[in-house]
Amino acid sequence: MNEKYLETGKIVSTHGIRGEVKVLPWADTPEFLTRFKTFYLAGASVAQPKGEGRSMSAPSALTVESSRVQKTVVLIKFKGVDTVEQAQQLRDKVLYIARDDSHIPAGTVFHADLIGLPVRADGAEIGKIEEILSMPASDVWVVKGEHTYMIPQVKAFVPSLDFSKGYLEVNLIEGMRTDEN
Repeated sequence: MNEKYLETGKIVSTHGIRGEVKVLPWADTPEFLTRFKTFYLAGASVAQPKGEGRSMSAPSALTVESSRVQKTVVLIKFKGVDTVEQAQQLRDKVLYIARDDSHIPAGTVFHADLIGLPVRADGAEIGKIEEILSMPASDVWVVKGEHTYMIPQVKAFVPSLDFSKGYLEVNLIEGMRTDEN
């Protein structure tokens, strides 16, 4: 909960010959990623111009030269990544943002804040949030414990997102437990 760095997308391919990459965003909109001037990588290595290598320990900062949205992806040009070969080395890498750089409204919750959080119903722990499915109507929490539950993140089932107790309280109805008949 409250990780310093948040996963925000994955570099899925290169774009053009001047070192741009295509990023599949893990955000509400691709435009969200264009607000950032620095992204972070965990455990990667990028060859610098003239064959010099730069080891990028976790996390290593990548400075954005330019970024723009193209349909559902974000095209990003990073400083020091000037060829398609250098960009290719970044393929399949996950990009992170620093939570402090996000400048999001108070009360906004990242999925990373919820994963692993204990969930209680009627005063008893039913499991921990293992996965969050982004569905058209609302996010759905996959809570695993003795049983597996699928709980829509709507006011009727999740009255509040108060983290101060170290767990979240939910209201269950029949059919949320996936192994019920």
